[in-house]
Amino acid sequence: MTARHRTVSDDKPLAEGLARQLEQEIIDGVIRPGDELDERRLAERFGVSRTPIREALRRLGVERLIELRPRRSAIVRSLTAQNLAQMFEVLSGLESFAVECAARRMNQQQIEQLRSIHEETAAIVDAGDRDGFDRLNFQFHQAIYRGAGNPYLLEQLEGLRTKLAPYRRWLLRRLDRMRQSHNEHAVILEAIEAGDGARAATEMRRHICDPDRLVDFMMMEQAER
Repeated sequence: MTARHRTVSDDKPLAEGLARQLEQEIIDGVIRPGDELDERRLAERFGVSRTPIREALRRLGVERLIELRPRRSAIVRSLTAQNLAQMFEVLSGLESFAVECAARRMNQQQIEQLRSIHEETAAIVDAGDRDGFDRLNFQFHQAIYRGAGNPYLLEQLEGLRTKLAPYRRWLLRRLDRMRQSHNEHAVILEAIEAGDGARAATEMRRHICDPDRLVDFMMMEQAER
């Protein structure tokens, strides 16, 4: 079916697919904060009309990944250091609650899967594979979210991590935090295996919202303005 013969109902799943593809490119750092998203150029790139592109951008705007500007191109949101600190603070609270639940609720198979991800990550860190680390880091945290056994909490965490993904990726790379992050995962995993929810929550909060890490980030972000 060509773009010319598409109906409004046809454009809905197409727009959703385009939105998810653009979202993934933002997460992966292919499209960076501050980049412009022009309807015409995107339509040419994907070989579609501007209608599904416009709807895809509208969806990303609702999700607050991009900023929609009337009669102008959309741009990927650039958050201030203060915005990011606030979002990481919320993320640390949600993740610490999730890991506390996971320490009580994860079954042995789920724990073994988490350990497998952690062990695979060790080789990735040794190889200095940053893209591989980004992928496995997300899998490690997502396994904990699912282990918490709370679908609503999972939804909230995945949404917030998606918004923060470009900045977490930048932070890990610029501050060379791969090995430190992996070591912190080891402590969290140990607490989960011991069923110690309180310790797991404390370690996760430190892992996500380490004050020194946020200060480093804010100083670097300010210096680059």
